[in-house]
Amino acid sequence: MAKIEYVLFDMDGLMIDSEKIYSDVTNAILSKYGKEMTWDMKAGCMGKPEREAALHLLSFFPDISLTLEEYLVERNRLQDEAWPTVPLLPGVEKLITHLKKHNIPIATGHLGHVFGLFEGRIVCADDDLAGVRGKPNPDIFLTAAALLGRDVGPLQGDLSSEHVAERARGLVFEDGLPGMQAGKRAGMKVIWVPDTNLLNVKYDGEEIADKILKSIEDFVPEEWGLPLYDK
Repeated sequence: MAKIEYVLFDMDGLMIDSEKIYSDVTNAILSKYGKEMTWDMKAGCMGKPEREAALHLLSFFPDISLTLEEYLVERNRLQDEAWPTVPLLPGVEKLITHLKKHNIPIATGHLGHVFGLFEGRIVCADDDLAGVRGKPNPDIFLTAAALLGRDVGPLQGDLSSEHVAERARGLVFEDGLPGMQAGKRAGMKVIWVPDTNLLNVKYDGEEIADKILKSIEDFVPEEWGLPLYDK
């Protein structure tokens, strides 16, 4: 296994407990129509840009009188009310602080003081980035790696052996299925930290995570050639 030299993080549901808010807000809106978002539906939304995720969700409810714009306006209003209550998930602050202390390059492929440690190396799925496709395409992680100065090659097209080797030096933390696939398609190692409900969602993709954890608290840095946590 190649020694890990840089680490990329998803944000929603991986670093902060935002997925519960997404679910609660969405189901509060759908409940007015007697509907509910299941985890099978939610799995297909995770990691997608805002409008693409909303279109995917609403495709399951063609019989309700709710337009895309109406849904987004109401969802964003309810989410804005809830964001101040979102906590970091267990183990996140410890890991990010540890990597920063040991000068391990870090970036987040999505969005407190912990995020300041990324020093602006943040790529949001909703950013208007030319030619960058949404997950499960690898683009967002390749773009994040490039922000760190890693020569990972083009988003699409032929790769040199050096590009392949450079991609293999990256470690991706993800909680969503499309994100896990994106990390593997980027040629990187992937640690998947899914909600337990996702483990029951049917998955027939080819990509398999290198390791599955219940929590970032369970991450062992030295297994990946990274510095041990301080005693």
